[in-house]
Amino acid sequence: MREAGRRDRLRATAAEAGLDAVLVTNLLNVRYLTGFTGSNGALLLRTDGGDLFGTDGRYTTQAGTQVPDIELLVDRATTSALATEAVRRGSARIGYESHDVTVDGLRLLERVLTDAAGSGRAAELVSIRRAVEALRAVKDDAEVEALRRACAVADRALAELAAEGALRPGRSELEVGRELDARMLTLGAEAPSFETIVATGANSAIPHHRPDATVLRDGDFLKLDFGATVAGYHSDMTRTLVLGHAADWQREVYELVAASQAAGRAALAVGADVTAVDAASRDVIVAAGHGDHFTHGLGHGVGLEIHEAPGISSLGAGTLSAGMAVTVEPGVYLPGHGGVRIEDTLVVTDDEPELLTLTSKELLVL
Repeated sequence: MREAGRRDRLRATAAEAGLDAVLVTNLLNVRYLTGFTGSNGALLLRTDGGDLFGTDGRYTTQAGTQVPDIELLVDRATTSALATEAVRRGSARIGYESHDVTVDGLRLLERVLTDAAGSGRAAELVSIRRAVEALRAVKDDAEVEALRRACAVADRALAELAAEGALRPGRSELEVGRELDARMLTLGAEAPSFETIVATGANSAIPHHRPDATVLRDGDFLKLDFGATVAGYHSDMTRTLVLGHAADWQREVYELVAASQAAGRAALAVGADVTAVDAASRDVIVAAGHGDHFTHGLGHGVGLEIHEAPGISSLGAGTLSAGMAVTVEPGVYLPGHGGVRIEDTLVVTDDEPELLTLTSKELLVL
């Protein structure tokens, strides 16, 4: 099972840190390491083997099917039960996901260890920070295929709506957004990747505008930022088009963002620093005098979450590796007038990046 290999990689990380065990509580990380998709589950991973998967009675059958290769512990208080078992089995240094455990949850774990110390088995908690997320940043072949399928659903949904005349003046942002979501579901998505952004006219200058009753009009930009979830993996794409006739200023802004986006895509390479990738795209916009109108990072990783490692921005850290799935999404936003964002999902490879979102980036005038 591919999950077993992932657990072995985390096991090696834990051993290097001098840990006896790791308690994984983030549900997406649990899914990544075990295949379990229920709403209550945790994993106790031991550096010497003998892992333990915990859930409650609602998921006994599901766990038996999805996690057949790990010993099962059934207890409603899953996390504390696994911590107790870790100490009972001799773990003295236990890693935990500090970004996932609440303050109350940490106090509960500390109480479990205090009780264990009273019985002569002292143990300590050690943060592993985002060790599992670091593993998740590089996708395997099956994950990339799920991303391809998710992107294909989004591509087809937009193509069908455009062909049917659904993106036309007189309709509201809300109507377009709901129809786009419904079409992705019809085409096989489990859910939209996130709340679909439909922004027309001056609203298109708001990077994360929430669709409202604003009506689409001739001569306006229409920005669509959306994605589909397939097999748990998320796609992400933005296309900006013009309704009716495109004015010269709209074509100029669009061409600028398209050039910036092409530069960002070209900079995606194994070993590239994420800040350099951001700069390659951003410098194009800055040189045109619109640096102040590009107000967010260039992109982010996608996978089991819509935003995950790596972050590609001027404040990012690290370099790209083969197998990382990322977005490239520069934008220029002119308050009160309109804005353009062009976004693709791509996979970094040893050669050129693989483009997963295949909808044309030519300026579409409907």
